Amino acid sequence: MSGEIMPISEAKISVLDWGFTRSDCTYDVASVRNGAFFRLEDYLERFQTSLAKVRIEVVQSKDEMRDIVHNIVARSGLQDSYVAMVASRGVPLIPGTRDPRQCGNHFFAWCIPYVHVIRPEVAARGAHLYVPREVRRIPPDSVDSTAKNYHWGDLTRGLFEALDAGFDTAVLLDHQGNVTEGPGFNIFSLKGNIVRTPDTGVLEGITRRTVLELCTELNLETDVRPIALSEFMESDEIFTATTGGGIAPVTRVNDRVFSNDAPGQVTNRISETYLSWFDRPEFRQPVNYLQDR
Repeated sequence: MSGEIMPISEAKISVLDWGFTRSDCTYDVASVRNGAFFRLEDYLERFQTSLAKVRIEVVQSKDEMRDIVHNIVARSGLQDSYVAMVASRGVPLIPGTRDPRQCGNHFFAWCIPYVHVIRPEVAARGAHLYVPREVRRIPPDSVDSTAKNYHWGDLTRGLFEALDAGFDTAVLLDHQGNVTEGPGFNIFSLKGNIVRTPDTGVLEGITRRTVLELCTELNLETDVRPIALSEFMESDEIFTATTGGGIAPVTRVNDRVFSNDAPGQVTNRISETYLSWFDRPEFRQPVNYLQDR
């Protein structure tokens, strides 16, 4: 923060920062596995796109951001890490202003030990998803889901509903009754030889992109389009995809059991292939841990 690397416990922002008071910020999260970033250039590119969409301007260039995240991971010594890049609207330069152009935009980054959005032991037996009845996904004409953001009011309400009902997590519908995404993950549906994923109300995840790309290698067809809940519930297999944990099988949605209540065979193949892609030279950026700390 402000050009300094520090322990995360010492990092802070002002209570007047619009990133805090209004969730007026954008961010992205990359991962380090076995000492190397995976598809970092794709995450950096998506972050630049998000900055433009929310009209936040920071002084750091994409090249400088790359150096920053490499440096903080090297300083931490973490071989497996969850790495965030954040840009906030900042503190108003004129006290009391409601003009978003009159704020001091700023960038910061942090890293912590690798995070699993769906815990490994849950993924091992298959996650249990709940489709909330009381909350729908924020429509894209209100909040652009393709610009990664902290507007989690709908997702948090959905989580409470799911957890109170005894499920692991939630997947939200939009106002047309189509499946969108869950808190921190994209959703996929397999029917026959076709892997489907929603195209609206969702973040265009890098892990989602990787799954769509590797399906070609596995001779699976892909279909990106709206998916009605009724169609979703007729899937052969369901799985989630996220930077924080990769591919996680889903074995139950509401009262419906999928793939004999065990991770599906195709889902397992996709997960194994996804993990193997971490070793591909074109996707790896090794961290130089030997630099001066």
